[in-house]
Amino acid sequence: MGKSVVLGIESSCDETGAGIVRDGELLAHVVASSMDEHARYGGVVPEIAARAHLHAFRPVVRRALDQAGLRLAQIDAVAVTTGPGLSGALQVGLAGARTLAYSAGVPLYGVHHLAGHVAADTLEHGPLPEPCVVLIVSGGHTSLLLVRDLVREPILHLGDTLDDAAGECFDKVARILGLPYPGGPAIDRAARDGDPRAVTFPRPLTRPGDDPYAFSFSGLKTAAARWVERHRLRGEQLSVADGAAALQEAVADVLTRKALAACRAYDVQTLVVVGGVAANSRVRGLAEERCAAAGVELRVPPMTLCTDNGAMIAAVGDLLLRSGAEPAPLNVSIDPSAPLEYASLTPLPGSPRRAA
Repeated sequence: MGKSVVLGIESSCDETGAGIVRDGELLAHVVASSMDEHARYGGVVPEIAARAHLHAFRPVVRRALDQAGLRLAQIDAVAVTTGPGLSGALQVGLAGARTLAYSAGVPLYGVHHLAGHVAADTLEHGPLPEPCVVLIVSGGHTSLLLVRDLVREPILHLGDTLDDAAGECFDKVARILGLPYPGGPAIDRAARDGDPRAVTFPRPLTRPGDDPYAFSFSGLKTAAARWVERHRLRGEQLSVADGAAALQEAVADVLTRKALAACRAYDVQTLVVVGGVAANSRVRGLAEERCAAAGVELRVPPMTLCTDNGAMIAAVGDLLLRSGAEPAPLNVSIDPSAPLEYASLTPLPGSPRRAA
């Protein structure tokens, strides 16, 4: 098969993304975010997100095509996130992608959002080594995976979060500290002036006998809330910078400690860290230190590809197209709570757990 061009659409949360990939090469990457509209509410409002996707969809796709210097008629396939995510937001993206695929007369691929995050790294560093350990850390997901062939083989979950995701913990503690939404970047900025040793926060699920690859951040969030409450009850001045630095250190410690343990246990030489929290400076820094000490190669996508975007969905679509995978049927549906089992996700109405 000659080189093919894939348009990717992402609309699972508050970013409308369109990306274009040709044979593993990124040609275009455009994102419109509705984050500012959600900030006043302290979190994403599903109805606002869906409406923002409706307004942004056509301009974002047009800009991506212009950036790549292509017309819709030159696209060979369309890939779209079909889950997990906000139901209304996913519906907007799927409806738009289905229309584009039908108009261009090309196949449509349904893609699992988290597989997109994994594939984002290939746009910067090339094909994934087989096998590799992948740490996904985002606002809604924290998972440790063993990945072989991303689009041909099942994805093995080594461990997942039992409650709050790492990014969710950042968002909730940021609110307690009086920092703006989104909490991850705000915590990162505040932590620059803080001492990570000033507060001793717990490292959940790191004691002997605990699940070595599972995550839990709810207790860490509660510990941070109690620390803030103690200071306020005593009328003591609160060092937001120290609290942010200590929280960030605890999260980065747990994430990287478990990821390196998985690399050792499975004799894997490459760790890939992806998702929005992969943009956190301490998560990156500590991963670099520990991977260097363990002789493990660390791969992290550029910060622009860590957050939700259409380029990562196009990257999965490109891999699916080149592998000869079956495209999605015309009546493909969405699955807002789809587990990550395969990169291709083509649920049908009435069978919300069907992955292809």
